[in-house]
Amino acid sequence: MTVRNEIEAAIRAWHHLEIERGGAPIIDFDFFPEAAPVPAAGDRLAVHARLSELAAAPELAAAPRLATRLNADLAYLGAQLGQRLDLDEYIRATQGCAAVGWSADYVTERAALARELLEGLGIGWHDATDRELRIAEEPLDADLVPAEIRVAAAEYEPAVRKVTESVASYELTIECVEVDAYWAYWLDGVGRHVRLRLNPRNARFTRVGARQFALHEVLGHGLQAASFAHRCAGEDVPWVRVLSVHGPTQVVLEGLAQALPLFVTPDDAVLIARVRLDHYLQLVRSELHLAINRGVGVAACAAHARARVPFWTDEQIADLICDRGANPLLRSYLWAYPAGFDWFVRLAEEGGPVAADVLRAAYHTPLAPDDLHRLWAAGPQVGGSGNPLPPRALAHH
Repeated sequence: MTVRNEIEAAIRAWHHLEIERGGAPIIDFDFFPEAAPVPAAGDRLAVHARLSELAAAPELAAAPRLATRLNADLAYLGAQLGQRLDLDEYIRATQGCAAVGWSADYVTERAALARELLEGLGIGWHDATDRELRIAEEPLDADLVPAEIRVAAAEYEPAVRKVTESVASYELTIECVEVDAYWAYWLDGVGRHVRLRLNPRNARFTRVGARQFALHEVLGHGLQAASFAHRCAGEDVPWVRVLSVHGPTQVVLEGLAQALPLFVTPDDAVLIARVRLDHYLQLVRSELHLAINRGVGVAACAAHARARVPFWTDEQIADLICDRGANPLLRSYLWAYPAGFDWFVRLAEEGGPVAADVLRAAYHTPLAPDDLHRLWAAGPQVGGSGNPLPPRALAHH
């Protein structure tokens, strides 16, 4: 058994342990379901000991992707066991990028762009902005959404395959679930089989939203994961063949999925307005992510959120602060959204051969932030351009 296979077996055993405990799964997509089954690990300390043993294997000196993945697993498992690293250290270990953030001026510039596009649709900036945008997006009954997503995915699939050069096939299942969680849509899967879950508790279904999530979930995450599984079925790849959201590939996966409409449907005015607004909102979430982990008070964080986003409710603000400050998984994983989104927005704005190269590479191999820097050496740093002066409202405890 190779060290990669041993790492995979240890992760699978950890995954089964967490499922038996009623916790969050460790594996979100299995690229190699043909692997031999393994029993659940006995406890988290046993998992920690096994991962630590594997991290010391001499073979890892020549396998940086495996070493980086193990480092992420150990950092996240340490957080599960109560260890609380400084946020930047924790994000670097898990997501593979910095957690430095963006300047207040940059976030404000992105707000101005989103507001300009919304104004072009006759939508103002106030406590009803989100409701007005949903009307422009054409609300849908929940029972119509699966069919709308399938129609949109079929329409956009040729364009996505053209820019990514993916030839993998996939089979899509769509389910509706009621889950008390932050997400509205979630995709996981095994091999070429992908499952999209819709959470009506958080989702507000619209026709434009169906197009957005056909691109994000089905043709972003789903086709991309099926492409990796396609490679794993045909060759002995040098990377871990199970995907976990606490790992260093998540920044690229979430970043490209969120920004994919900018590459594929740049003339869809309502969808692009939604994407630009979502980009701005992720930057605001990044400000709060940094602030709550710096020890800024809850009242100051909430006041800043209300000033930045007048249509967020107090319930939404409370949840996003809690998720980013208290939950060991989300403290890592949710940073992938602004970090990846901003980098791929900048890539879409750059365009040209570099964008084409990155999109092809992203559907060929699970990339990490270091790979993005290699592919676009002149591009922005993943995780922020540096924010030595946070917004004044968040500058003091």
